[in-house]
Amino acid sequence: MMGTLKTEPARARLDLLAAPVAEALAQWPADAPVDVNDVLVAPIDAELADTAAFCAAYEVGLDVSANCVVVAGKREGVVRYAACIVLATTRADVNGVARRALDVRKASFAPMADAVELTGMEYGGITPIGLPAQWPILVDARVVATPHVIIGSGVRHSKIALPGPALGALPGAQVVEGLARPA
Repeated sequence: MMGTLKTEPARARLDLLAAPVAEALAQWPADAPVDVNDVLVAPIDAELADTAAFCAAYEVGLDVSANCVVVAGKREGVVRYAACIVLATTRADVNGVARRALDVRKASFAPMADAVELTGMEYGGITPIGLPAQWPILVDARVVATPHVIIGSGVRHSKIALPGPALGALPGAQVVEGLARPA
């Protein structure tokens, strides 16, 4: 499942995490359905952080690699943001399911500069762990049904491996049937 990645507990390698991710792991609830020690991290080559290149280089299947995309839409002049977590074999239904969840007329991928500034994470490494508390985290049901997934770590030089159900249990997470469509 984790291909050739060399994983270790994420809390032991804060140097491999963006600051908001490290803070979220430090505050991981003791009663969470997934123990914080089951959240693993592995260093990777930052040049291989993009999904297709990463999966090929580290022998990780697209079916266990999850992407976190930041979407935005306006309502009454206020921009609303959400994160969509989908498997790499699928694409987020941004202007259907995600738009309705944000309760906006039109949703689109958030501009890169906004996503980076608002999350405190690197583009290409944004992860649902440690996102702004007011953002909904929309998790496609297929992600939660996957025993273990690989996601970003907030930086491009590492990846997080954790049980798929953990993503549906994050603060602000909503498991959504049909959030993603086959790619």
